[in-house]
Amino acid sequence: MLKHFLQFKDFTRAEHEYLFERARVIKARFKRYETYHPLADRTLAMIFEKSSTRTRLSFEAGMHQLGGAAIYLNTRDTQLGRGEPVEDAGKVISRMVDIVMIRTFEQDIVERFAAHSRVPVINGLTNEYHPCQILADVFTFIEHRGSIQGRTVAWIGDSNNMCNTWLQAAEVLDFKVHVSTPPGYEVEPERANLHGTGHFEVFADPLDACRGADLVTTDVWTSMGWEAENEERLKAFADWQVDADMMKRAKPDALFMHCLPAHRGEEVSGEVLDGPQSVVWDEAENRLHVQKALMEYLLLGKLEI
Repeated sequence: MLKHFLQFKDFTRAEHEYLFERARVIKARFKRYETYHPLADRTLAMIFEKSSTRTRLSFEAGMHQLGGAAIYLNTRDTQLGRGEPVEDAGKVISRMVDIVMIRTFEQDIVERFAAHSRVPVINGLTNEYHPCQILADVFTFIEHRGSIQGRTVAWIGDSNNMCNTWLQAAEVLDFKVHVSTPPGYEVEPERANLHGTGHFEVFADPLDACRGADLVTTDVWTSMGWEAENEERLKAFADWQVDADMMKRAKPDALFMHCLPAHRGEEVSGEVLDGPQSVVWDEAENRLHVQKALMEYLLLGKLEI
């Protein structure tokens, strides 16, 4: 059965747990320099409408490490950039490759592409969701602290695609998210389950949101596509910088994460980003390993651990 990974909730808890275990195995092989080519002769098409460092490198290197090939397509250089319907592109591209990753603007674009694709489609980032990043973040937490079930994650800052995906992950994996955003930047109701499931709580004060958290995480104040609002956002978010005082409100062994790139002195202080509680470099590397597990699963199904 054809599967896509367009939102975190597209997979069940059992599927996510399988991916985390496969990622552990694949990462261990990588660290031992063991050759592992389950995707030999398979081809990944990477379609980019937004600029990228980690997404492109992790998918391209990951496909190569699994024995396959990756082809980079920028919409500026393809017929998509000249108005070819997304539906037509999905039909054509999926006849030539085995799997597709898309990094674009509206979630509707990846949904429409997938609806007309013969092969699995992965959301590499949209305005609304960033499921591959949260896959890496949860895996990183598991590596450092064990199961995330029943834990508390504090999201500080903009209610962007990362925040939306953390909320989905909390529902699927049974943990809690404390969200604190400046007035006017709250979570959109349609992005969260607001029906009292106990997985989501809003805090006006970011210090209160961090109290008792196992993980504190944030993102840039101005995401791609919102650059015109940068000056306005710098003022609005001034009290939402994750600094040492904020981390002190969390549990003593709390971790700090950021999907990167980070702006030291804006959404996070340099002291926190480069400090002992920060696992941002492990988190960045783990994009590679969880996405290898993801591509393996979408193309080959469940394998023996």
